[in-house]
Amino acid sequence: MECVGAQNVGAMAVFTRPRLKPLVGRRIMPRKKQSFWPMSSMQVKCNSSSGSESCVVDKEDFADEEDYIKAGGSQLVFVQMQQKKDMDQQSKLSDEQTLLLCSSYYLSLQLRQISAGQTVLDLVVIGCGPAGLALAAESAKLGLNVGLVGPDLPFTNNYGVWEDEFKDLGLQACIEHVWRDTIVYLDDDDPILIGRAYGRVSRHLLHEELLKRCVEAGVLYLNSKVDRIVEATNGHSLVECEGDVVIPCRFVTVASGAASGKFLQYELGGPRVSVQTAYGVEVEVDNNPFDPSLMVFMDYRDYVRHDAQSLEAKYPTFLYAMPMSPTRVFFEETCLASKDAMPFDLLKKKLMLRLNTLGVRIKEIYEEEWSYIPVGGSLPNTEQKTLAFGAAASMVHPATGYSVVRSLSEAPKCASVLANILRQNQMKNMLTSSSIPSISTQAWNTLWPQERKRQRSFFLFGLALILQLDIEGIRSFFCAFFRVPRWYALILLHHPVIFDDMTSFSKSLMI
Repeated sequence: MECVGAQNVGAMAVFTRPRLKPLVGRRIMPRKKQSFWPMSSMQVKCNSSSGSESCVVDKEDFADEEDYIKAGGSQLVFVQMQQKKDMDQQSKLSDEQTLLLCSSYYLSLQLRQISAGQTVLDLVVIGCGPAGLALAAESAKLGLNVGLVGPDLPFTNNYGVWEDEFKDLGLQACIEHVWRDTIVYLDDDDPILIGRAYGRVSRHLLHEELLKRCVEAGVLYLNSKVDRIVEATNGHSLVECEGDVVIPCRFVTVASGAASGKFLQYELGGPRVSVQTAYGVEVEVDNNPFDPSLMVFMDYRDYVRHDAQSLEAKYPTFLYAMPMSPTRVFFEETCLASKDAMPFDLLKKKLMLRLNTLGVRIKEIYEEEWSYIPVGGSLPNTEQKTLAFGAAASMVHPATGYSVVRSLSEAPKCASVLANILRQNQMKNMLTSSSIPSISTQAWNTLWPQERKRQRSFFLFGLALILQLDIEGIRSFFCAFFRVPRWYALILLHHPVIFDDMTSFSKSLMI
């Protein structure tokens, strides 16, 4: 298929920053006033499956305090330890030696590099997580000339999904383990079966599948951090990267995670961002108390019989458990949401105390996980030219922390809208600096239509309630939540619902 940008054959896709000097009328993308929060390098011990190794926290500048909190805040060292875990099984985005057996032939899983001599790109996607790879692949599949920019890092997080949702996305082959049902423990009385199969995603297979889609669609790649985005008067955006490399393009979409305030404006006066933190271990154990056929979605039971108010009062937590076999289990102690991030060392202390109380004896630790998910916060300003996707676009579910399924499911629709906008405006020769705001608004309205904003307001109400409840209040709330009709209970666990459903759900909780 012919790419949208094929007409502009005289423009170079990549050049060094000094080339910018002759350009007139260029301006830095306007942002709200920023007070940067510099981070000094520090060295810590971090444990991995291969033993102890030295980790250095990267020096970063953040747009403001909220951006710093989104990046990890006081727990930043652990967040970066999670990001830097070794994942030898995963392909590198630019590894020439990586081959994938595809049907009867081998497909190279190497993305072609963005280089001088290319035409101006239609779209640059910043960020190489699931959201960024999915959007880049879907956009290129529609004929757009797409560049992907970001550090070549593996998927390190453990993803849990409802099996039916991944089936609908055609990604069932990326699920490495399925439990026939999920169970919730709130007290010592009868547990609650949700009646829905749950799966653990193979991060290696998901990375491989999304990378394969990018390769097949012809996505280009640059392994670099982005310094800033500049708007030129001809309507193009200039993505300035490390090493004085500049990539001109028609649109930029930021998919580099929640802490993207360097590139994006967010609505002022919105709710303050909160944080979900969880500390997990995948272990070999004796005396596993859980049925291997059931995934433990939440276990809010009292894990000690003596006074532990100092641990529970400020941070109510629950156990999330994935038993892969009678002896191999992934345990995770989770604080669903808190105004100030619950420290990982405290989560680890609570998890070990809980497992000890349950009589679980750890024989071997395969992996540790530090999960840090900003929830709530403001939406992006939908009047800006630069677009966003995934966590950068506030697509994380405010009340649950889930986001991967929504990003993967909405990537085709967002790509289709961008392709239509670019084609229509190229035919009319309208892609100028004066037309950009209205064109960008079309894309933003696809991602955040009014119905979606109403849904999010409802979910933010749920988040605000969770933040106020102590452990007893949490148990009472979820007891009511999971006792309502099954389809109601799925509302807060899934994004695409309509306002009438939310109203009915609220009424059912009060009955």
